[in-house]
Amino acid sequence: MPKLVALSLLATSLAMAAPAATADSLDPDALKRLVHQDCGSCHGLTLKGGLGPDIRPETLEGYDPEILQIIILEGMPGTAMPPWNPLISEAEAAWIADYLLKGDTE
Repeated sequence: MPKLVALSLLATSLAMAAPAATADSLDPDALKRLVHQDCGSCHGLTLKGGLGPDIRPETLEGYDPEILQIIILEGMPGTAMPPWNPLISEAEAAWIADYLLKGDTE
């Protein structure tokens, strides 16, 4: 339990110390890494599903980007999906939602 408390405090301090990201200051490469590593730890490294569901564009087709942004920020109570709002900004969550819906279009 002390490890969990320490990680929680570290995450909180990092979130408070980092300036809020705006659409102009987003780092797409860092956000892609976040999706594939952090989200991928539950949704599978290829995002095809694991503990969490498949979150590739073809399975999210028809989802509203604003709804995905809310799910990313607030999590889903009663599931393993945690809220990411202590660690990422609304702009970052919007970018991630768009990335999940469109895939890697670069």
